[in-house]
Amino acid sequence: MQTIIAFIAIFASAILQLVSASAQEAMEKKSYNYSAWTPGIFSEAVAITNMGKGKFIFLAGIGAEDENGPRGAIRHKGDFAAQCTYAYDKIKRALAANGSSLKDAVKMTVYVTDMRNRLEWAKCSGAAFDGTTVPAQTLLGISQLAFPEMMLEIDVTAVSHE
Repeated sequence: MQTIIAFIAIFASAILQLVSASAQEAMEKKSYNYSAWTPGIFSEAVAITNMGKGKFIFLAGIGAEDENGPRGAIRHKGDFAAQCTYAYDKIKRALAANGSSLKDAVKMTVYVTDMRNRLEWAKCSGAAFDGTTVPAQTLLGISQLAFPEMMLEIDVTAVSHE
């Protein structure tokens, strides 16, 4: 009887390893660009799927760049609140395009070029989340972003259910 139980345990372990290996092989990474000028420079979003019932979505460098304009065209120059609102709007649209929303955000890193805008950012972020649980966040003051007119940039990691 112990031999049969040992055989079943070994067989079950082998099956689990095969299932696990096939699940890893099925994992798929896709990069997305929503702005006309970004392909070949960087991916604005990366989604990892086929990870069981979940999907990771990584958004990088979301700011006030005009998605429909030429590279370096910044909307709302000199208006931090408007740039922030526009960036969160872009984040919401990029997450939605990947079947997600801000409620699925688990980590955000926010870069601002002037820490005097931190209270304005907190107000803007609060309005964007509108009662949704806010993810873990880091706010960093830096000297400059990719384009001189940019006043903030946001990275987002989200985990959603497929």
